[in-house]
Amino acid sequence: VIRMRRTVPAGNRPQQIHISTAGSMWNRTEVDEPSVSDQECQLVYHLAMTSVSWDGGEKLGMPRRVLIVGSGAAGTAAAFSLGKHPKVFDVEIWDRNAVPGGVACTASLEEQRGTYVNYGVQGGTPTYRNTVNILSLHGFTTDPVHMMISFGKGKTAWTNYDDSDLTKRLQKDIARFEKTLKLINRFEALFIFLPISKVLKWFGYSDEFMNEMVFPLTALFFGTGNQTPDVSSAIMARVFLDDDLRLFDYDSDRLLSQTPEMFAFPNLEEMYETIISKSGAKYFRNRPVKSVSRHRDGIVVTDKEGGKEWFDDVIFACDAETALGILKDPSFMEKQTLGNVRYFNDLIVTHEDEDYMNKHYELHKEKDQYLVRTDESDPTKIEMSFDLSNYQPQLKKIRDEKQHVFQTIFLDDENQRFWTFPKIKTEKVMYRHWWRQFSHTWRHFAFSVPLMRYIQGKRNTYYAGAYTLVNTHEAAVMSGLAAAYRLGAPYPFDHDALAKKQFNHYLMMIHGKPRKYGCNVDTLVSGILAVFMGIFAFFSMITRAIVDRTETTSETRRGFGKAVYNGQQMADDSTGR
Repeated sequence: VIRMRRTVPAGNRPQQIHISTAGSMWNRTEVDEPSVSDQECQLVYHLAMTSVSWDGGEKLGMPRRVLIVGSGAAGTAAAFSLGKHPKVFDVEIWDRNAVPGGVACTASLEEQRGTYVNYGVQGGTPTYRNTVNILSLHGFTTDPVHMMISFGKGKTAWTNYDDSDLTKRLQKDIARFEKTLKLINRFEALFIFLPISKVLKWFGYSDEFMNEMVFPLTALFFGTGNQTPDVSSAIMARVFLDDDLRLFDYDSDRLLSQTPEMFAFPNLEEMYETIISKSGAKYFRNRPVKSVSRHRDGIVVTDKEGGKEWFDDVIFACDAETALGILKDPSFMEKQTLGNVRYFNDLIVTHEDEDYMNKHYELHKEKDQYLVRTDESDPTKIEMSFDLSNYQPQLKKIRDEKQHVFQTIFLDDENQRFWTFPKIKTEKVMYRHWWRQFSHTWRHFAFSVPLMRYIQGKRNTYYAGAYTLVNTHEAAVMSGLAAAYRLGAPYPFDHDALAKKQFNHYLMMIHGKPRKYGCNVDTLVSGILAVFMGIFAFFSMITRAIVDRTETTSETRRGFGKAVYNGQQMADDSTGR
């Protein structure tokens, strides 16, 4: 029996409610408090049956004040989950931008096309169940597209829907690569420390196979850009071998031979605005955080104008460098974990220069959504484009009447000498947006991800965002739901088996918590994993110390601290965002 006390006005007798549990069910017997809702009963039951440590009985009459820093996918998901319990959580969102969405943005093409264009995030796969469930609850639908990709140019051209000279030429490498992936997957704990470029060289693969097939494919799936050669080899293996997340079945003749179903997002700005407005959270636009100071009796947050407010808990749903930059007293582990996440500045150009596309890509105008090319002088350098008129539904409707709309991403501003941006006709450019993106090289999975569990929930602080695991929209959404869950909000999608499975896995890996403690498999797995991750984290920190000594200071810290939350933002050429 769980006994809950609820605070009441002075002079009234304390009120109680008894909730008896049986297995995974709860039943209520009201004592002096018929007004307590079933929702409150279910929440208290959830708190008692999970690992949440919260004095909800004493504070149920006074909601916990929770600040979410940032309103991207992670912050929006956290607000959505916490907002389902307004009597328990008083939620505020502070964001430096004027609109929500984070790196998932929308720009107007009203003058040019009478519609809009999304950038930063284009779509996802049907396995993004947490994302799809949230959209569905808010009346949004996604539009299916079949993934058609054009890689390379000329003699290095290949696709996932047709034969090519390159795949025939590299057939031996393609045939044995599947065995290498299975080996990597079997010994993932070891290969997570090894960059894909090193592994492929050790196994004797040709430079052409690496540069023209493996690296562009990895960059496309994970947004790793010009850091792709340093991506953990264990991540590449999951593209083909993870039963829940894989997009393709391996083709030993062509590597890729399928056009799997993906989906395109609706208007991203409208989507995020709707979810946040319905969450009940107080949303403060253009309110960047200057500092966060944590004390025994609460958290004091100061905004850029000097205004101070007190909160019980804070969820950093912003980038890692921002969180570290505004924390007044980060712990050693927070410095180790967040300080290792690397960021790079990319330029997104929305344009209608079809001549440029034909010159630099193998463009199949009626088919391709994704196009990836490598630089002739340095094949490790990559550029990628989207034919949005074959991807985004609002542009597909008018593609026969208007010129196609393209987006080209120029990766890592420290490699601008390789960019072909100047070759796009100025009059064909619609928008230019700077985009700050984290890159999960092998260092990320070796030195950041294993330590995340040791900073979650410490001093009433939680971290959410794609950087906590892998660079996908779904990972960001799960991270926000997980932070809300740790605070006491029940997971909302237990009815969806795949969504639940992925969330449970994320919670176990990044927060080190099972859904329920007790005599069950999850608790056993959690205990075993805690020992393994403790050993892994110990060797991770030792390895990092060794690696940092062998690299120059500039290379070790490359990409860190360029655009911290309370510093200067990179100016946007067109919108000021």
